[in-house]
Amino acid sequence: MEARHVEYAIIGVGTAGLGAFSRVRRETDSVVLIQHGPYGTTCARVGCMPSKMMIVAADLAHAIDGGSYFGIDGQYQVNGKRLFERIHQDRAEKFVGGVMKYVNSINDKFKIEGQATFVDPQTIDVDGRLQIKADKIILACGSTPYVSPVFEPLRNELDTSDTIFELDELPQSLAVVGLGVIALELGQAFHRLGVKTTLYGRSGRIGSFTHPDMQREVLKTMAQELDIIPQGQFTEATKVADGYELTYRTAAGEVVTRTYERVLLASGRSSNLRTMNLENSGLVLDGRGLPLYDPLTMQCGDAPVFISGDATEDLPLWHEAYIEGRIAADSAIHFPARKEGKRTPGMGIYFTDPQMASVGAAHADLDPEQIVIGQARMRGPRHEIYNDQRGMMQVYADKGTGTLLGAEIFGRGAEHMAQTLVLAIEHGLSVDEILQMPVYHPSLEEVMKGALDKAQSKLK
Repeated sequence: MEARHVEYAIIGVGTAGLGAFSRVRRETDSVVLIQHGPYGTTCARVGCMPSKMMIVAADLAHAIDGGSYFGIDGQYQVNGKRLFERIHQDRAEKFVGGVMKYVNSINDKFKIEGQATFVDPQTIDVDGRLQIKADKIILACGSTPYVSPVFEPLRNELDTSDTIFELDELPQSLAVVGLGVIALELGQAFHRLGVKTTLYGRSGRIGSFTHPDMQREVLKTMAQELDIIPQGQFTEATKVADGYELTYRTAAGEVVTRTYERVLLASGRSSNLRTMNLENSGLVLDGRGLPLYDPLTMQCGDAPVFISGDATEDLPLWHEAYIEGRIAADSAIHFPARKEGKRTPGMGIYFTDPQMASVGAAHADLDPEQIVIGQARMRGPRHEIYNDQRGMMQVYADKGTGTLLGAEIFGRGAEHMAQTLVLAIEHGLSVDEILQMPVYHPSLEEVMKGALDKAQSKLK
C-alpha cells in the first residue's frame, strides 16, 4: 500500500474544504485534498442554486395564477421537460461550472479521490490503496440526506435533495417527508408547478422559528395553500405498481395510507463523518457521535484536527461553511497556539412564499425576563400594494441596554429585512439607533420599522 506524509490533509472539496485549502496553500505545498463523490459543492449541485431555479419557475406560475386581482389574466402550461432542462443546463454551466473552474485550476498533485477513513488519530486511509500521515487534519467532508429506518429498504429508489434535480419530468404526485427548509421550499415549488403534493412532519414543528406564536402563524398560513400533515410518524413504505404506498399514523392516532408517484426524503442531512471510522480518530465524541469542537477555533478538543461546514451538523449554510473553512485553516496554521476566528451573528432564510428568516439569537435561547418583544404584522402600505398581508415578525431586544439581539420574520421581503437586521446586530446597535436610519416609503421595510417601534415603546 502506498504511503504519504503531509503537513495538512483536508477531507472534502466543498465550500468549507476549498476555503481551507486556499488559506493553507498560501503557507505550504505540503497539503492534500481528499474528495469522495462528485466535485461541485452541495450548494451548487444539489442545494441553494438548483432549488432556487425551481422556486423561481414555481413562483412565476403562481404569480400568473393570482394575476386577475391586478387586472391581468394569463394562461400558461407547465412544461416539466423544459423546466428540468433549464435547471440541468444552468446548474452545469453557471454554478457547478464556476466551482469546477477553480477545482480544475488546482494542480492534480494536491487532489486525491476516494473514501477517507481514520486508521489512527493522524492517519487517513483512502480506499484501502493509500495511507496518508498528516500532521494536521481538516474535516470538511459535508453531509448526505438522512434516511429514516422505515424508508431504508427503498433508499436507492426514493428521491432526496441529492437526486431530485436529476428528474427529466414532473411527477403527477409527490410525498415530501419533512417540514424543514428543503421540504418546504421544494414541496411548495412542486405544488405550484401542478404536482399533487403532501408534506408530512414528525414533531409538529414547521420551519426554524422558536417563538410559539411564530410557529403557529407559519403552520396556519402555509396550510392554507399546502396539504400538510404536521405531526406523526410513518409506519410503512412499500413499492407498488403505480409508485409508493405510504402509511402514516398521525399524533391523534389516525392512520393515513396514500400512494404517490414519487417520494422526496427531506428530513435533514447527516454528517459524512459517520462513515469515517471515527472510533479510530481518538477524538472525544458528543451524544450524536460527532467530534466535540470549539466554534471559535473549530478545533476538536486538543487534537490537531479541525472541523468545518456541514460535517458538524450544526449550521448547514453556505456562508457558515465559508467562514468555518477559513477559521479551521487559520487554527491549523497556528497550532498548537490557539487562534480564534470571528463568528458572525446567526442568519437563516427560507425561500418559501411567504419567506421565513431568523437572525441573531433565537427566541428560545433568550431569557424572557431580560428581553422585550416588538411584533408587527405584514400590513404595511407596500404589502397592501402587493395584496399580500400574510405573516408577521418579531424583534428581540435587551431590556436593560435596548440592544437588538435577534428577530424572526415571516412574510414578503423577509430576506431583505434579515440582511438589514443582521448588520445591526453585528455592529451592536440598539433599537433607538436602528430607528434613526431612514426607511423609504413605501417599502416592505416599513413593517420592520413598526416592529422596532413596538420594542422601543416597551423599552421606554
